[in-house]
Order: sequence, then C-alpha cells, then structure tokens
Amino acid sequence: MWIAVYFINDLTGKSQWDKPTGPAEALTSVRASHLLVKHTGSRRPASWRQDPITLTKEQARERLLAFHKEIIEADNPAEKLAELASTESDCSSAKRGGDLGDFGPGMMQKAFEDAAFGLSVGEVSGVVDSDSGLHIVIRTA
Repeated sequence: MWIAVYFINDLTGKSQWDKPTGPAEALTSVRASHLLVKHTGSRRPASWRQDPITLTKEQARERLLAFHKEIIEADNPAEKLAELASTESDCSSAKRGGDLGDFGPGMMQKAFEDAAFGLSVGEVSGVVDSDSGLHIVIRTA
C-alpha cells in the first residue's frame, strides 16, 4: 500500500506542488534616478544649465566619473545622487533630484533601460552611454 504525502507550507498555505514551472517573471517596471551629463555629440546638446553644451564626450565622461566617485563613497548614495543631480544634471529631472519615476520596457532609450532594469534596488550603475549623453543611474524601486 502506498500513501501519498502532501505538504502545505505553514507560512503561505501553498502546497509543494504549487511551485511555478515557467520562467521567472520579468520586471514590468522599475523606478530610477539619474544624473545626466550632455556633450557636443548628444542628441540635443542643450539643457536648462547650458545652451549650447560645449563639453566633449571625454570631458563629460571625466566630469561624470568624478560625480560617480562622490556617489559611491557617500553614506547614502541615493541621497548624494539626488543632491548632485539637482544642480549638475543636464536633464529636466534635476528639479526632482534626478527622479524619473516608474517606467516600463520601451519607455527609455535602450542603453538606459538595460542599465536600469539590470540593477538591483539601491545599486548604482557605472557610466551609461545613451543618445542623450552620459548617465549615472540608481535603481530606487
């Protein structure tokens, strides 16, 4: 005689057989903040800070790397990015400390989207190169 044993998880109330069998669910949205430094080769080389932008791409990269160092060495990287973005970012999101809100796939330029979706919450990216310029991204949710 065989006896089937059926386990119920005490915490979730689900059985051992209720495990998902398909691929892991893809993220449908993330929330991120960023600091953008534009350069002469940017899609629109002008910003609220400067019109026209006069930095070369290499100068923009050097400037962004200095910001990156400040951000990753800070006790609270998200707070430091917001502080820097509010005065140094070439994006209009500067007035919100670089906060872009929630966005889903296809809503941002590919390089930026790939970076944001590839980060864990609280993680800071390296330099992200998009048509808009160079970014530092932090995923906030």
